[in-house]
Amino acid sequence: MRIESLQNSEKLNLCRKYFLAGFALLPFMWAVNAVWFFKEAFIVPTYAEQKKIRTYVIISALGALLWLGGIITWILVFQKYRSEWGVLGDNLSFIIPKGIA
Repeated sequence: MRIESLQNSEKLNLCRKYFLAGFALLPFMWAVNAVWFFKEAFIVPTYAEQKKIRTYVIISALGALLWLGGIITWILVFQKYRSEWGVLGDNLSFIIPKGIA
């Protein structure tokens, strides 16, 4: 779909839908929203709905970055401490790596 061909009110509606979809534990939707509507929020000439789109884009980008940071932190902690967690670490693992006994 070409965003440029939409009416400004339709752009705002679509941006809002992507923003709200991110709250359904779909942070990828926030990343898509931030990338897809970046030009509309910051580059094109000013129009009435642009301020609200800019707000959705900024919050979507921050939400996606926060999720990314949380996921990276969890991966690093899990990889470092999985073996020390014993049974809990094994239960959280999909594949239990074989190590030196």
